[in-house]
Amino acid sequence: MIKEPRPSAPKIGPYVFPFLLATFGLWCFYDGWLNGDPEMLKHSLFNRIMSGVLLIWAVWDFIRIRKRSTS
Repeated sequence: MIKEPRPSAPKIGPYVFPFLLATFGLWCFYDGWLNGDPEMLKHSLFNRIMSGVLLIWAVWDFIRIRKRSTS
């Protein structure tokens, strides 16, 4: 009996991680700067800091992947 090779698992796209980082960064931006809910005010400093970190990280990672894929 000959064993057929199993198909490999689907590959994840290179831009999924920067997209997720940008999505979470925009969510934190909304919660930190635009949301007027009084319950969320105690988390606003964290959300403001994390929005900057995540959005910068997403842009940096997108540029890094873009450079790697073109060369």
